Amino acid sequence: MSKILSDLNVSSKSNHQLLSLYDDQPDEKYIHNSHFSGFRGNKTAFLFNAIKAGLNSESLILSHINLLLLAWILNKIQPKKRIILLAHGIEIWAKLPKWKTKFLQKNTEVWAVSNYTADQIKKIHHLVPAKIKTLNNSLDPFFAIPANFAKPERLSQRYQLSGSTKVLFTLTRLSSQEQYKGYDQVILALKSLPEEVIYILAGKADEKEEARVLSLIAAQNLAHRVILTGFLAEDEIQPHFLLADLFVMPSKGEGFGIAFIEAAACGLASVAGQADGSRDALLNGKLGDFVDPNNVEELSRTISKHLSLPKSAANALHLQNLCLNAFSFEQYKINFLNLLSN
Repeated sequence: MSKILSDLNVSSKSNHQLLSLYDDQPDEKYIHNSHFSGFRGNKTAFLFNAIKAGLNSESLILSHINLLLLAWILNKIQPKKRIILLAHGIEIWAKLPKWKTKFLQKNTEVWAVSNYTADQIKKIHHLVPAKIKTLNNSLDPFFAIPANFAKPERLSQRYQLSGSTKVLFTLTRLSSQEQYKGYDQVILALKSLPEEVIYILAGKADEKEEARVLSLIAAQNLAHRVILTGFLAEDEIQPHFLLADLFVMPSKGEGFGIAFIEAAACGLASVAGQADGSRDALLNGKLGDFVDPNNVEELSRTISKHLSLPKSAANALHLQNLCLNAFSFEQYKINFLNLLSN
């Protein structure tokens, strides 16, 4: 979103401002410093400046439900102010304080990242359908789209992979507070897959969750077949998708799942959970398959099915084209501006 607003500032000489409670400096790839204010966690300064900026704006876009107090204050001063809330997933799936629910029902447009998130909001918070729109996430405008789909030799050497090795890959944060991503199920499923199948689990882990995952790996005697990479630098992400034969993340709580569309942009099919926002990210099955995230046997069968399919550049290119047609940044920009103009 910040990149879109920055582009609008340049193309139409408008003055969209981005205020961040926690950030200090902007990433100027996305927005120029002159249109950004960061408050390093200073809530009082953020609230004061956000209200001041909001009073001089036609519309207020909130990036998180926790910012709703700001909108409530501005609505008391300017009741006709247009207020838009971006709804991502689990942060808005649970019940909210009554004042938040009432404010959402009466005064707020909600742009949900997936149809599943939109449906959850309707069901839990009783918003009328007209107040909710779906705005799927997109690829980062700077994500490197590969022109070919060859496995990177340097990564094969790093992980000591043979030509017959099949690679399952998951990229996610490993958090003890968010144990719904399904990578533990993949580890259990790996036990019944052929020995040449390995699992690369990438992402920053907190200490407690890393210990839990390592304990599970040890209990299954899979230390030789599971690789924990830790945090991946940005320039390492695309090569890991190219190294993999299948992206697997049978999550129970994805609001959308950007990693799924990054995989598809690299020509890689995915296996996802069947009961969350992953459905939008996989284009309802065009970019992969869905499984019951609690059924390890089903997960193992679905992985086996995909690994048995011959890989080809033509199939990879087909997945990539489907992904880019739906989830390119250019398409996201069009969708965003259409909602904003309405």
